[in-house]
Amino acid sequence: MCAGNFGRGLCVNQKLENLLQIALQLPEAERMQNPDLQAGISNQNNSWELIVKYHGSLDGLSDAGIGVEYLIAGYAILTVPGGLVEEIAGLEQIEYVEKPKAFYTQQIDPGRDSCLQELPGRGLSLSGKGVVIAILDSGIDYRLQEFRQEDGGTRIRYLWDQTAVPGQGFAPPAGFLQGVELTQAQINAALLGGGNETAPDVLPTMDITGHGTAVAGIAAGRSARYKGVAPEADLLIVKLGTAQNPFFPGTSDIMRGVTWALQRAEALGEPLIINLSYGSTYGAHDGSSLLERFLDNAAEIGRTVICVGSGNEGAARGHLAGELRSGTARPGETDFFSAQPTTRSGAGASAAVELSVGEFETNLSLQLWKNYSDSYRIRLQSPGGEEAVIATEPVQRVLTYPLEQTNVQVFVGEPSPYSVAQEIYLNFVPRGRPYVNSGVWRFVLEGLRIVTGKYYLYLSPGTGNNARTGFFEATPLVTLTIPSTASKVITVGAYDSTYDAYADFSGRGYADSDRTVGIVTAGIAKPDLTAPGVGIPAPDRFGGYLSVTGTSFSTPIVSGAAALLAEWGIVQGNDPFLYAEKVKAYFRRGAQPIRGETTYPNAKVGWGKLCVAQSIPKAASI
Repeated sequence: MCAGNFGRGLCVNQKLENLLQIALQLPEAERMQNPDLQAGISNQNNSWELIVKYHGSLDGLSDAGIGVEYLIAGYAILTVPGGLVEEIAGLEQIEYVEKPKAFYTQQIDPGRDSCLQELPGRGLSLSGKGVVIAILDSGIDYRLQEFRQEDGGTRIRYLWDQTAVPGQGFAPPAGFLQGVELTQAQINAALLGGGNETAPDVLPTMDITGHGTAVAGIAAGRSARYKGVAPEADLLIVKLGTAQNPFFPGTSDIMRGVTWALQRAEALGEPLIINLSYGSTYGAHDGSSLLERFLDNAAEIGRTVICVGSGNEGAARGHLAGELRSGTARPGETDFFSAQPTTRSGAGASAAVELSVGEFETNLSLQLWKNYSDSYRIRLQSPGGEEAVIATEPVQRVLTYPLEQTNVQVFVGEPSPYSVAQEIYLNFVPRGRPYVNSGVWRFVLEGLRIVTGKYYLYLSPGTGNNARTGFFEATPLVTLTIPSTASKVITVGAYDSTYDAYADFSGRGYADSDRTVGIVTAGIAKPDLTAPGVGIPAPDRFGGYLSVTGTSFSTPIVSGAAALLAEWGIVQGNDPFLYAEKVKAYFRRGAQPIRGETTYPNAKVGWGKLCVAQSIPKAASI
């Protein structure tokens, strides 16, 4: 059996994803500089969270002191001492292992421009009543009037603060190991029981950033001054994260939250809408990661709809796609190092890439995803002119190339059991100074054996503290953040309703008609649709209102709209099967054109902009 031997570059357990292998190989000090690599690792007790796909039973691991949290569809989260990671991966019932990734927020009358005002004219009275919306975000200010019933009690059925420390009568939900679960009765006791309603510590939960409060308000807020899209929907709230890292939740926190929401919705007997306004740039963007596949499974459980924001990477210069080519060079197209014309396709094909790195970047990492059938080497040049030649054949260990005051750590992976794509991961670590060398880093991809020649580069999350950091010839297409790339979620982009135009920051989807990497094949379109995402009024955590922008805030508009469709179809009995992919189909059919977009679906706006009234069958008004 493969035993690992990471440091010697020998046999490696192929059950481990690339990022986990890198994290295991690097010293702690270097690993901690990279949010990708450090996510899910506690330095206090050297415990590692692992997301596993398994078969059979994992009960025996609990007896060995390993934390086991069962999810859905053969997924689980293990909390393992660092020295046992390889041993756990070697177990026969463990099929594949990933480490958590760090996720980031994707930061009007919300429904003003989504055809909600047309519903009464069709004889439709919809408010989300009888439907529960789960907001997986930064928490909620449960004291606000927007989230209360007429009698002053809360509309929150359950609240799970994953970042809270259990104790004093508060405990995690059954089956989970972290945080505190609060019931509707406990929240009502704090609101109505004579406690100090203005004190943030009445209950052990707080929305520190206000992001989740704004998202929940847009989806389902209701007060004398403000009305969300589904103002009578029930709420399930998950504050994502851990006590050690409450601001940037990991993959495992999201998967826990989705599982919990499915369980609570089943107990309540209500259709479930899940809103996720977080995303990450790490991954092949092809639906192959455990999180993407997990959400596809979750979307098929119960009467569920999952809405995910497409992210704000459309104009961020964090992605570049290209093709190694041969033949006659285009005018002015030359090799960076030799000043010779660039060639195209087959042996000798090449492609040149320039990455600008701004000053004061403490960490920088990028991923190159390619077809495994293609073989080439990378010539890398630092801003000061030092060069390194990087082979891209898998060696399954981290190789270090010192260039100026920066160590470039390279890991060349192999396809996984769930993906045909090959990843090359480059991690830039300052050496003898606090920052990566700034300036222009140049890459030349030189073909050795080229079949398709296509490649996809992504700056990893946590990269880009300086606005000058980015690719010079960035590609705006396929800038969706993960997990909006999952097939069976509703992927929501943003448009500017003032100008009836696509919002350029909104993550764009698949327009590669001949895309050759991953399980997202030609013909699949994302996003599914757009909603207003610029200058949206939302409640803030101080009792007032603020204007917010981003796909974080277009997504809850669609989540609220999904609650209205579920109410009409399931609660009111017009269509008991109106959930999952059927809601997506109704939204697509009802979507309206956006100015300047002539072809649908397209990579910027999908099928168009949300129109709730047109998404409900016409027969409903007869």
